[in-house]
Amino acid sequence: MKTIISSLLLIVCLSTFGQEAHRRWRKMNQVRNDKFDLVLPEAMRENNIDMWIVTNREGNLDPLYSDMGEGYVGGTGYYIFTDRGGDRIERAVLGISGYLLEEGGTYDYFGSADELQAFVSTRDPKRIGLNISKNIGGADGLTHSAYLELSEVLGKKYASRFVSAEKLVSDFRSRRVASELAIYGEAGELSYTIAERAFSNEVITPGVTTLEDVAWWMKEQQFKNNLGSSFGMPSVYITGPDGVVATSTDRIIQRGDVLMIDWGVGIMNMYTDMKRIAYVLREGETEVPPGIQNAFDQGVKVRDIIKKTIKPGVTAKEAETAVYEALTQAGFNKMKGFNQYTDLDKTDVIIGCHSVGNWGHGIGPSVAFFNPARLGYELKPSNLISIELFAYTKVPEWGGKKLRVPLEDDAVITERGIEWLYPINPRVLVIK
Repeated sequence: MKTIISSLLLIVCLSTFGQEAHRRWRKMNQVRNDKFDLVLPEAMRENNIDMWIVTNREGNLDPLYSDMGEGYVGGTGYYIFTDRGGDRIERAVLGISGYLLEEGGTYDYFGSADELQAFVSTRDPKRIGLNISKNIGGADGLTHSAYLELSEVLGKKYASRFVSAEKLVSDFRSRRVASELAIYGEAGELSYTIAERAFSNEVITPGVTTLEDVAWWMKEQQFKNNLGSSFGMPSVYITGPDGVVATSTDRIIQRGDVLMIDWGVGIMNMYTDMKRIAYVLREGETEVPPGIQNAFDQGVKVRDIIKKTIKPGVTAKEAETAVYEALTQAGFNKMKGFNQYTDLDKTDVIIGCHSVGNWGHGIGPSVAFFNPARLGYELKPSNLISIELFAYTKVPEWGGKKLRVPLEDDAVITERGIEWLYPINPRVLVIK
């Protein structure tokens, strides 16, 4: 009877205190356990790493701190993963403590940081992965002083076995489990709903509202919903015949403006990256002008080709080549570089289909010119990817000058190809 009463009291307390916080914590625990059970073994073995040490120092936490389960670090602490055979990686924490970490059900052992040397020598790993990376900031969390401390504590024998965990970190983070995809879908719903409300008469009054008014309204929605962001201030900007006019400034939104949003939200360690487009009707107009609508429609055609072309099992570079070949065959012109559009009577295109996930710009395989190292990584089922493109099409209403249409929504790569995680941008939004 006491047990039943205690359980009922717990349910009542949770329904009153911290219900949303507890919900999010439980979901993140599920993600962590799934990742450690299902992804970590293959990631460590593919990269030939026997032990992975993630070091944290008070006031200077590793970028993977949330992935690992957080916790309190008084000085220096370690998350340690050891491949001891079998289908499970041993997980230990030394020098890190706290309710959220210890009650998460993820780790096998909690100990003191002073145990590090004995812990490692007992397991005698041949290759020890450390978060040192030239190409990926998220895999470069180990500071120089922490590296020196590890070398001193473990001695020359094990210091000689240190290797970069760059590719391991990329694989571990970018190969997604179902619980992560569920969270990402939730993040996507919040992200596009706020963006589409921002580009409506609920928020914008032509001739009165400024770009920064819209951006601050969006920031307030993040605050009210306890959402993070990888990008700081939302990019709310105007694009005219001569390019971008202003971004998140005190520029007043006027009739005839073409508006763009580029932003994303973060929830439970999942971050989106998306864009939306709107047109502010002039007096007497009832719909988007034909030239602007056509430019948007050309962008949608490009998006459809990208979606149909990208498949798993090839490198990101091979996927990029295939996409541009398909676009060229469909009559589009591949630009030589970003914003290097031409005067051709064709739509000029450049793509930047980058990894997404634990930041708006993730650290997995990337079909994007601005992630050259990760163009060589293989696309895998469960990778999250932003389908991002820029299409430049002539607009008669602008004297034939080209409108840059940016489209971006987030998807997951499956065995079938690209699949969307939430309703994508279907149209030019209209502000009356």
